[in-house]
Amino acid sequence: MSAETIRDALDRALDAYTVLSELGEGIEDEWSYVNDLTDAWRTRFDEVLVRHGDDDASDETSQAIDQAIDEIQRIEDPHRAIDWLSTFPQVVLLAVGARP
Repeated sequence: MSAETIRDALDRALDAYTVLSELGEGIEDEWSYVNDLTDAWRTRFDEVLVRHGDDDASDETSQAIDQAIDEIQRIEDPHRAIDWLSTFPQVVLLAVGARP
């Protein structure tokens, strides 16, 4: 079992998500959309944290989140970042066993 909790895993994911959203904000016409989308997913993550934050994360969960983080850290194109602003949280929530 991992020494990590769901809260730890989601905190790492949210840190990476912040960087991704900042990249997407680089497209001026999409700024409002990016912020609205980011706020909506952060709210969903907060809901999961309230219910499961202190639960232990399995090694598989931690590894899946690491892989998802690695994937978004490779993104350099702001348009692709915007695409991943919806995809990444869904992958992370599935990894922790929560409904997206």
